[in-house]
Amino acid sequence: MKNVILTTEQQVDTTDESLAQPAYTAEELMAAAQSLSTKREYANDVRYFCRAGGSIPATPEQLVQYLVAVAGKLAVATLERRLVAIHKAHIDQGYPSPVKHDLVKRTMQGIRRTFGKRQRRVKALVRDDLLEVLFALGDQRPIRAARDQALILVGWAAALRRSELVALRCEDVTEYPDGLEILLRRSKTDQEGVGRTCFIPYAGGNRCPVLALKHYREVAGIKDGWLFRAVDRHENVSTTPLSAQSVALILKEAVKKAGGDPSQVSGHSLRAGYCTQAAIAGLQPWQIREQTGHTSDLMLARYIRPVAKRKIPSLL
Repeated sequence: MKNVILTTEQQVDTTDESLAQPAYTAEELMAAAQSLSTKREYANDVRYFCRAGGSIPATPEQLVQYLVAVAGKLAVATLERRLVAIHKAHIDQGYPSPVKHDLVKRTMQGIRRTFGKRQRRVKALVRDDLLEVLFALGDQRPIRAARDQALILVGWAAALRRSELVALRCEDVTEYPDGLEILLRRSKTDQEGVGRTCFIPYAGGNRCPVLALKHYREVAGIKDGWLFRAVDRHENVSTTPLSAQSVALILKEAVKKAGGDPSQVSGHSLRAGYCTQAAIAGLQPWQIREQTGHTSDLMLARYIRPVAKRKIPSLL
């Protein structure tokens, strides 16, 4: 039989993959399944439980005692998250979880019925509110004013969560003749980093997010790296990004300067404001989802239904 010589393209790699040195350990890959913020929250929840006299492992009776002690002092949602954190801490350390015990389940059912209440909803900043806030932001030092105006306009026009907003980098923004395309590499509903894009068109006058972002980058001298950064009182621009909490604080301060109630707004007010304004403008749910990244109409209904109700004509 003649020898057959394979070309480089035809040759098959016969390396035994089982003998190759892995780039990551199984523990490292499993740890990457959760975001850093989630791990931090869970760790804090377990720490609070232990400070209150709990321990890992815990008995169902210990956990019930803890729930009774904090019921009414903490929100039901906070207690539910702490149970998840305590459950995970037990599983990770190889202990049976007390969270699944009937005593704990019945206690939580009673807490929900006794203390459960409507989830707090922040004020949605619609277009008119936004214009008042932008005007109030002008009364600051130039770089900080430019950053805050760009931050709020981009956050509103792209319907971004605050974590998405502060995670933006210059290379995530692509200019087009009719606006900007923004690449969102990761989000709350995309922990695996599949990514998605949203588009911000030019708008009229001083409320244009595209022009506001360009102006901010020019005055701050930002050409690459993080987009929205800390600025100190001497107008020095940091190389580190803003924190997610900073978005809420900036917005609250702006609302306060505009004569509003800062306790009624949060970082989510920008995203909620876009959804509400889109519903007022008559955009269809699928059109709104293209911008917001919602995977269904269920969450959008929280913004669309109140607008639809206000359009019901009087029958008198």
